[in-house]
Formats: sequence, structure tokens, C-alpha cells
Amino acid sequence: MQSNGARGPARLILAVAAVVSLAVSLTACSDDSSPSDAASKAASAASRAASAASRAASAATRAGDSLASATAEAGRKFDEFKNGADAKDEVKVDGSASPDSDGRATVKVTASNPTSSARSYVVQVDFRDKSGNLLDTTVVTVDDVAAGGSKDATARSNRALTGDVDTTVARAVRH
Repeated sequence: MQSNGARGPARLILAVAAVVSLAVSLTACSDDSSPSDAASKAASAASRAASAASRAASAATRAGDSLASATAEAGRKFDEFKNGADAKDEVKVDGSASPDSDGRATVKVTASNPTSSARSYVVQVDFRDKSGNLLDTTVVTVDDVAAGGSKDATARSNRALTGDVDTTVARAVRH
């Protein structure tokens, strides 16, 4: 499935193709045998835009591949806990993420254990932009949460994220 983030580069590539086509048309309509100055400038600008669009599309592809890999890894980690109890309502995140020194988004995760014995939690945290698009996902373990107590951990994105990043608990298992 293509995310909304990948549509921007595709639209940019189509726009660049239209500009290149226009530049070629203007060149062909020139009164003399050399391209007009305007057509030459348009062709040069189109070439630069095409290069930028190609780089943007490549970055979008890498980001999509990274997200798919992170999502698959989260699934594998949860598959290890077949007998765990759904504990999504026992885990909270701070809400907004803040960047660490590497530009990766971090957020505090708090697991509250309502049971009568110590438990550990596996928590999947999703990082989303303000439009709700999934940017990254990660899994954090909160070990040995005391009976009736709570414990904090830090979820960290797998790659650098920019802009305002919201976080949610996608799922959590207590075991």
C-alpha cells in the first residue's frame, strides 16, 4: 500500500514531466535554429526539478522500506508472546515525541501493573505526523513492573524523524 507521503514525489515527477514537455515545445517553436533563452532556462529548471524529484522519490522509497522493516520486526517480537494478556489500557505514552541527539524521536512509556505479582510488558509505539500518517514504529520492553506499581521506559524511533511527531500505543502485552 502506498502511503500519502509517497504521493508527493510522484506528483512532483509528473509536474516536472509537464515542464520538460513545455520546454521542448518552446524550443521547437523558436524562430531561429537555436533554442530561445526562455526555453533554455525552462529546460535547465526542469532538469534540476527532475533531479530533485528523483532524489525525493528515492528518499520516500527508503523511508517506506524502513517502515515496512520496523513493522515486520514489531510483529516478530509480539509473536514471541503467545500467552500474554492484552494490556493496551495499562500502558500510556507521554504524547508528543522529542528528538534525541541523533534526531530520533523519543517518548516516555509508562506501564501500570494492576496484578498481584510482578509482570513485564512488550509495547508497540507508533510515531505519526500531524495528519496521522505512520512514520515509524518500535517495540519497547518494560521489565519487572512491581505488583500494583508502575515503571517507565523510553521508546525511540528507528530513524531520525522531523517535524511534530505524535505517539500512540499501538498494542501492549503483559506477561
